[in-house]
Amino acid sequence: MNVGARFLKVAVVYFLIGVVLGLAMGIANAFQYTSAHAHINLLGWASLALCGVIYTLYPEAGRAKLAVVQFWLHNVGLPVLVVSMLFFANGMEAAGIPCAAIGGLLVIASVILLVVNVFARVQPK
Repeated sequence: MNVGARFLKVAVVYFLIGVVLGLAMGIANAFQYTSAHAHINLLGWASLALCGVIYTLYPEAGRAKLAVVQFWLHNVGLPVLVVSMLFFANGMEAAGIPCAAIGGLLVIASVILLVVNVFARVQPK
């Protein structure tokens, strides 16, 4: 199964979350959450949408086991990373540090898998 559509569906959910959070931040004047908002939009909406497009345009890459593992690493790591930013914004560094480390490493691992998959399976048409 090609995971391109799965990436796109999750991406639009992150887009909705990012837009709603941005509006709520503006209304509440709560700009301490800007880092979480930016990561939701960039690593959630934009990056996952681009992965979905890549895996749809290059179905061999989208059918690879690497794409499925990448999907799960990213979608477990990103919420943990965003929660860490919420902890930091509220002065809870002791909780934020391990979440940032775990979430960040999972997202980085997912990006490495994307790079490996693209170089291994995306060929010029």
